[in-house]
Amino acid sequence: MGLLTAIFFAIVTLIIGLVAGIYFGNSSQVKKQEDARQTATLIVEDANKEAETLKKEALLEAKEEIHAYRSEVEEDIKERRSELSRQENRLDQKEDNLDTKSLNLDKKENALHERENKLTEEKAEIDSLKEEVEELVSKQEETLHEIAALSPEQARKEVLDQTEQELTRELAIMVKQYEDKMKNEADRRAKSILTEAIQRCAADQVSETTVSVIDLPNDDMKGRIIGRDGRNIRTIESLTGMDLIIDDTPEAVVLSGYDPIRREIAKMALEKLISDGRIHPGRIEDAVEKSRKEMDERIREIGEEAMFELGIHSIHPDLIKIIGRLNFRTSYGQNVLNHSIEVAKLAGLMAAELGEDVTLAKRAGLLHDLGKALDADVEGSHVEIGAQVAMKYQEPDVVVNTIASHHGDIEASSVIAGLVEAADSISAARPGARSESLDSYLKRLENLESISNQFDGVKESYAIQAGRELRILVKPDEVGDSEAASLARNVRKRIESTMDYPGHIKVTVIRETRSIDYAK
Repeated sequence: MGLLTAIFFAIVTLIIGLVAGIYFGNSSQVKKQEDARQTATLIVEDANKEAETLKKEALLEAKEEIHAYRSEVEEDIKERRSELSRQENRLDQKEDNLDTKSLNLDKKENALHERENKLTEEKAEIDSLKEEVEELVSKQEETLHEIAALSPEQARKEVLDQTEQELTRELAIMVKQYEDKMKNEADRRAKSILTEAIQRCAADQVSETTVSVIDLPNDDMKGRIIGRDGRNIRTIESLTGMDLIIDDTPEAVVLSGYDPIRREIAKMALEKLISDGRIHPGRIEDAVEKSRKEMDERIREIGEEAMFELGIHSIHPDLIKIIGRLNFRTSYGQNVLNHSIEVAKLAGLMAAELGEDVTLAKRAGLLHDLGKALDADVEGSHVEIGAQVAMKYQEPDVVVNTIASHHGDIEASSVIAGLVEAADSISAARPGARSESLDSYLKRLENLESISNQFDGVKESYAIQAGRELRILVKPDEVGDSEAASLARNVRKRIESTMDYPGHIKVTVIRETRSIDYAK
């Protein structure tokens, strides 16, 4: 019994031990599996993180390579666009030149055709008149020979004299008719005449007064100035009114225009843009507007400096600006403002010697060429424009008369007017002051008077208004009214064929008959 009990407890104990062993064995296995699972999870997460890092690095390397390639491509495209723009500009300039030449040739051809047709008509009329004259001469010769019993030589001489007088009168009448006809066609021929006059100007001299050269830091700046599809250069030209020429000249661009103030504004604006480096339509507008304000201020300062130098006060602010504009105007190569200051100083010195008002003389001398600052914008001569502006701003009558009379257009009404006229001649005649020397100027006046004095019936001739007008006094008993028109035309043709001169010369023939008697 006790043995069975012991065996039972042993078996129970064994079973319990087996069960406990199995239980604890399973628990250890589960724990190992759980640890393995966590380790695997950590390995997977580390692998994912490493893969993500490698992915980001690969993407960054790819982006850098793409950016470098894009920059290289864009630089290549920029260079090609710049080259294309330069080629397009050269082609456009060549095309414009060809169009201009073609237009000029067409105009000349039309003018030649018209002139040829007129000459043909005139020749036909002259031939007809010649036939009539020959027939008339023949009849008169026969009549005179039969009636007066003159010798053939005497009759021929008398008939020729009469015929010459009649032909001269008829030709004068014909010339007058053709002149009237040509006056009616003046508007149509004005463009052609203007083109021919421009072609006679010296290109070098025109270039000096109509262009400004701007230096560039490098040739790449030309592409910036042109802009994408040329929008920058179009903006500059539209805002300033100047032509911007970009050619093959290295590191330089050219501004072309006849208005010196607008050209200076465009130059200042372009220099600002080049210095800043940022060139686009918005910046261009700001730079042009700022330069325009600076130019206005500069013009005012120049006018004030001239007044301060001469000791003149109480001039209207608008007149001060007009005086400042004279600094950008030249006459025969002479700066008009410097010339006006010289005239003012000379007139003041002469007025002091004569006991006249020195300040008023300087004021009149400074303002005598006032109209030259506005003659490009207002119709009329600079004398007329200056006198009108002075009257508008209520300048003294002496000043207005000085401006109107300093070229002899009207009579001087004061001593100061005569002093300013003399000072004007002295300043212009100073050696080196103007492109045309005093000797050549006097020679031109002498040639004008000499040409007119060569014609029959001329009593006296005078070159006035600085050689811009020639007045011819004729003998009334030798030159009739009809012959006076023919004489003016012949003198004009002789001047055109034998002389070189700026502008135009007015030829005036004066025929005067006086009958005098005395009551006793």
